[in-house]
Amino acid sequence: MTRQRHLHLGLCATALGVAALLAACASRAPAPHAPLAAARPGTLQSCTNLAARAALPGTVYTSVTEVPAGTVTVGGIAMAAPAHCLVQGRMNERTSPVDNQRYAIGFEMRLPIAWNGRFFYQANGGLDGVVLPALGGIGGGGPRSSALQMGFAVISADAGHAGSMGPRFGLDPQARLDYGYNAVAQLTPMAKNLIAKAYGREPDRSYFGGCSNGGRHAMVAAVRSAGQYDGILAGDPGFNLPKAAVAQLYGAQQYAAVASAKTSAGQPDLQSAFTPAELKLVADKVLEKCDALDGLADGIVSDVNACRARFDIQTAVPTCAAGTRNGQCLSAPQKNALANVFKGARNSAGQPIYSSFPFDAGISGSNWREWKFASPPTRDAGAVAFIFSTPPLADRPQGLPFALGFDMDRDAPRIAATDGVFRESALSFMTPPDAANLSALRDRGGRMIVYHGTSDPVFSSDDTAAWYGRLQAANGGDASSFARYFPVPGMNHCAGGPATDQFDMLSALVDWVEQGKAPASITASARGAGSPVPNAEVPANWSPQRTRPLCPYPQVAIYTGGDTERASSFACQSPAPWIF
Repeated sequence: MTRQRHLHLGLCATALGVAALLAACASRAPAPHAPLAAARPGTLQSCTNLAARAALPGTVYTSVTEVPAGTVTVGGIAMAAPAHCLVQGRMNERTSPVDNQRYAIGFEMRLPIAWNGRFFYQANGGLDGVVLPALGGIGGGGPRSSALQMGFAVISADAGHAGSMGPRFGLDPQARLDYGYNAVAQLTPMAKNLIAKAYGREPDRSYFGGCSNGGRHAMVAAVRSAGQYDGILAGDPGFNLPKAAVAQLYGAQQYAAVASAKTSAGQPDLQSAFTPAELKLVADKVLEKCDALDGLADGIVSDVNACRARFDIQTAVPTCAAGTRNGQCLSAPQKNALANVFKGARNSAGQPIYSSFPFDAGISGSNWREWKFASPPTRDAGAVAFIFSTPPLADRPQGLPFALGFDMDRDAPRIAATDGVFRESALSFMTPPDAANLSALRDRGGRMIVYHGTSDPVFSSDDTAAWYGRLQAANGGDASSFARYFPVPGMNHCAGGPATDQFDMLSALVDWVEQGKAPASITASARGAGSPVPNAEVPANWSPQRTRPLCPYPQVAIYTGGDTERASSFACQSPAPWIF
């Protein structure tokens, strides 16, 4: 029996809590499925005359345009795009009987002339509300290829509401459901029908991908739409998004207690809770304790689980003398605030509301700081008030007063509540039902890749690791035959941080689905100086082209010798069993 198999069995026994069930775990491990047939290429048969063809009921094509090869700009970045047909439209237009607002599911599809026979659902992030260019992300940060450039037909949507509404769309029960899962359910058959009209046949293979809330959409689709998709790509998935949003409010309360300044409105200035120098101090101390655990001190903590046993903020970081704040120490209250946040949001009885977070070098990243200090009074307060609470807390003062006044005992349970108007709770419409049961996807030969930055400040990689542990236990101790999780050391939320944050997960997923090539590792590169869109947080002492292998959890990248800037000098290996 291989060492890896021993490890999988050990994980199964640990998850179930009974060592005697090892043999049962082994016998229940599902046999791997043969790869699905590879997609066949095709050619666009029609574009402008698609508008004249009948759409599915409730669907209107508002624009059908031929687009020559060139570039499409997304977020100020120009992305190469092949010649394609752009179809824009909306579905299920209605007036809400609750708030009297107009709603519809807006979408666009980009259909390449040279088609690879595949369909890609681009799940967007945040609160949705905007139809972003349908290019199809392949994972990580920085400009690189897209699903459209690879020849996929790609759809993008606003999940059923206009961004101009902000979180107030949560006042409408149907808009909540569309945002959570129903827009995907409605758009998928529409998109496949449009593909059939454009190419003369439906796609051979269908893929779904996104990061952040898009990663949540992907994990929901892996359960609710398992029969419609062959491959699922979920990045930094907020699959417990309502809980994570509440945890953000909890964090705001911790930071407010140690804030050293106030805003013009007289509220605590969360930005003053920790200076950039203080957070860099914490990052440096994490590296001091944990950087070399993978065999090389290179500014990357590959093994965050081993680091957990080594790093204690109370002892690793110097404590300031009273009245001292020079970036070389933290006060005792500052240490306690960070310790509470990284332990995970809890109520007054100490019961967990959301997951813990691993301490990692990315705590010094600008993305980390933005999510922790700027987001709670804006994105998170509004989402919790209008979308995730039942009934909505629309009558309360919003912004930072809402965040600081949110009661973890009285208010947090509202994300699990229902009433006569809102018949599904936020935990019901936002989270994947029975997330560790992917049997429908597995049994049809589907595959799933999940990746997550270990320095993600808003959705915890600990939560994703725990989910994968449950998936392992539900699949005889080894889910790797159809689902693999790749932590990205140092990466913040979907990109950034001191990390090799540029990689192509989509090609690996296609190879796994259609050729049976399970990804043993995925090479990631840094976006240093000279990159078309450099990552400013790549340390100056790294090679701008540094590469590292991303390893399937629970393996970690171990330095085996050679050029310290090349992925080939590392091997994915199982960590010491005691870590688990």
